[in-house]
Amino acid sequence: MNEPGAHGPVSGEEKGGVEIVTFGCRLNTYESEVIRAEAAKAGLGNAILFNTCAVTAEATRQARQAIRRARRENPDARIIVTGCAAQTEASTFAAMPEVYAVLGNEEKLKAASYAALPDFGVSGEEKLRVNDIMSVRETAPQMVSAIDGHVRAFLQVQNGCDHRCTFCIIPYGRGNSRSVPMGAVVDQARRLVESGYREVVLTGVDATSYGADLPGTPTLGLLAKTVLKQVPEILRLRLSSIDSIEVDKHLLDLIADEPRFMPHLHLSLQHGDDLILKRMKRRHASADAIRFCADARRLRPEMAFSADMIAGFPTETEEAAENSARLAEACGIAQLHVFPYSPRPGTPAARMPQLDRALIKTRAARLRERGEALYATHLARMTGTVQTLLIENNGMAHTENFTSVATPGFKPRDLVSAVIAGHNGRHLTIDLQAASAA
Repeated sequence: MNEPGAHGPVSGEEKGGVEIVTFGCRLNTYESEVIRAEAAKAGLGNAILFNTCAVTAEATRQARQAIRRARRENPDARIIVTGCAAQTEASTFAAMPEVYAVLGNEEKLKAASYAALPDFGVSGEEKLRVNDIMSVRETAPQMVSAIDGHVRAFLQVQNGCDHRCTFCIIPYGRGNSRSVPMGAVVDQARRLVESGYREVVLTGVDATSYGADLPGTPTLGLLAKTVLKQVPEILRLRLSSIDSIEVDKHLLDLIADEPRFMPHLHLSLQHGDDLILKRMKRRHASADAIRFCADARRLRPEMAFSADMIAGFPTETEEAAENSARLAEACGIAQLHVFPYSPRPGTPAARMPQLDRALIKTRAARLRERGEALYATHLARMTGTVQTLLIENNGMAHTENFTSVATPGFKPRDLVSAVIAGHNGRHLTIDLQAASAA
């Protein structure tokens, strides 16, 4: 679960009679643009495509709920379900009377899958076009020129995961780790910049495993260096999420010396207790995370971190739960994303002794409170600083260290230099009269 956590549905603008509803991570957002292009090639119309997420049981529940609502509101549309939840729970979605077809994660990226839709039946196994994701050996570069509704562009560099964290179903939805060749990544980055994007986010399921399957085994850090060198027009480069234990020397060089590499990293921490980390089959200890954050801040004092953590993992004690809060505080996590543990069928953790659901919710709420206190501290520290902001579509912006800022009245995609005047507990505010083009 290395991508920032699951979120509710994001509906894309209907184009050519096809609406795409995206759940989950940034990689899904990117792939929804590929789906849009491939469906258009196939001439698909009068359809709603759900690109689902399987990272939590709640994400899958939200998808089913949205599908039922879409059928009520669009009785004649063909509803097609794809994404990680469709890959891991294909029969569940095929059994829904609202669903016309179910496509796997590999099938969703091919025009031929949509061209074959008229041949589908309307019930049972006839709905399914979901192959064995573990048989996929490479990730083909998917060229897109725009990410609908976003001012920053997501660029897929990797897919799948070779690790088997005991709580995680994603490898069974995405397959084993495979990387996009460097040259293809550079070409896509150039194409996105030519389309007007000033900020590019390199994304993957387990991005820090990038390159292990490529000739010469390049690393994620070397890839990022190469992209910035070969596409100097990129003004801001980010990574979607990393496992800090896999950070390479090239990435540390970027943190220290490259101003176009943004001073924010999203960490896949998952827990702060070493015994729980072992039971999760994570590859780091709490001390490793603390050391990395300290090293990164020494290289780049303005570096900020966000992180994922799971509350209520099987066998978690009160002391173990408290260790998660201690780790977040020791690392100085600015934005903590807390997920109450939910068992995913087929994972080892689902067979471990489970905690009571009410206790899990209580611990998640308590951890979120600690995270909110850390965020308030972070916002206070930002007050009075001068920040360069990338203006977004909703009257908001983000600083270089990915803190949200209210910026009414500015044009999307502009870069603005502003003094941070304060905050309202949720986001920063600026002195509007003193703001200027960066």
